This record gives sequence, C-alpha cells and structure tokens, in this order.
Amino acid sequence: MTVADNAGTVIGTGIIHLDAGKADIAQLKKLVRYGYRVHNEQFDEDSHLDRVIPKPWGYEYRAYVDDFFDIWSLHIDAPHSTSVHAHPRKLTYLLCLGGRGVTSGLDREDVRIGAGSILRIAPGAFHGTRNMGDDPLELIEVEVPRNKFDLIRLEDDYNRAGTAYESESVEHSQDTMRAIRSFPNARMRERSPDRRFRFELRTGMDIFYRRREKDLFHIPLCFSGVVERDVEILTGRPEDSRRPQADGQYLSISRDH
Repeated sequence: MTVADNAGTVIGTGIIHLDAGKADIAQLKKLVRYGYRVHNEQFDEDSHLDRVIPKPWGYEYRAYVDDFFDIWSLHIDAPHSTSVHAHPRKLTYLLCLGGRGVTSGLDREDVRIGAGSILRIAPGAFHGTRNMGDDPLELIEVEVPRNKFDLIRLEDDYNRAGTAYESESVEHSQDTMRAIRSFPNARMRERSPDRRFRFELRTGMDIFYRRREKDLFHIPLCFSGVVERDVEILTGRPEDSRRPQADGQYLSISRDH
C-alpha cells in the first residue's frame, strides 16, 4: 500500500497522516468568529443516526457505535464529493474498502486512496474526499470520541457550507442496528444495506488463529485508543504481520460474498 505525506511525497507503506496545520487553525478561528457552530450529539435522543442518512453524494450509515467509538460506512457515488470539512474535537480514520478517490485539504497536495488505504485525520484538519473512479467509493470512517455533530463545513458542491449535520434519515428493512448484550450501550448492524460487506465482533485470538481471505480491516475497540487518540487498525492483507491483542475486542469488516 503506497502512501503519501502531507506534501504528496511518496513515503512507503503504512498510514497516511493528515495533521492540522496553520491554515486549518486559522480557518477554524475565522469560521467560529463568523458564527459557525459545533454541536453535540445527544446519545439517547438522536435516534435518527441509527438509520441510513441520505447524502447528495450517496449515503452513509452506522456500522457500530458505543459511548466512545462511532464507526460509519460511506458510499460515495461517481463523480461526487463530500464537503471540505473539519472535526475540531475528534480523531478520524478513513479506511477504503473499494473504489478510487482523492482526499484534499488545506495547503497540502491531494492524496490518492484505493482499496486498503488508511488515512489518519487529526482533529481540526480540513478534508474532503471525491470519487475519481466509475464505481462507488466505499469508505469506513472511525471516529473517536463519538460525536457525530462535531462538524464544520467549509466548502461544498451542494450548498451545505456552514450547515449542521443532516437531520433526515431513512429506515432500511434489513440489517438494522441491534443492541449487543455483552457491550453496554453498544449497537451494530451485521451487513451493509447493499449486502456487500459484513461487520462482526471478534476477539484478537480469533482473528489470529482464523485468518480469512475475505477480511479487510480489524478495528480495536479499546480504551487506549480513546485515551491516547491512536487506533492501531489491522488489515486482512497477508503482508500485515502485526499481531492482534489476544484478549482484545475488534470490529472486523469483511466482504460478504
């Protein structure tokens, strides 16, 4: 997996880091002075977030949520793009399941993404992602700590700059969010609405001893990731030799066929 640094220079394999720079901080300061607001999700009230959220560029939906982790799946149609936006309070990872795209920011060259790419987007770093292929661009967004309304939109192809997160949603007849008995205040769905991807809770020991060709990513649901703002996401690639934590719990994402 080839990646690039903030200047677009190829630096080898691993995670692409998008950090907040002077331009990002200056823009946030300016927007807040103009009256832009960052809102707070009410965990027990904003139930529409458990349904599918239509977007002008496609749709997104939750795969897993608890009081700390919020994991979403984004389906971006060609040739559409998300807004250029920032999350001032939370760390975000973008994991590419399929398709081709490019992620842009302020004062940095575009970063090309494809299946297997991992982007780590620091709090306050403006970013936007455009589908550059013919097929849908499928992404997983890992957000820590949970707060879906931690959002400031700077630019948008669909006149949403400065607006809050969407309040409308649609119910999907299959694969709805369900409570997890062994995880207090946690919910997840088993499959994507198009049934292309599967979401499972697995232990690190199970992942280590039962490697599967269809596995794409393993996201650790551990407090160290929340406290330290660093989530060690494993891939299903044969060359990924990192060992999962044997007693750790992971959200595994795999192809469903």
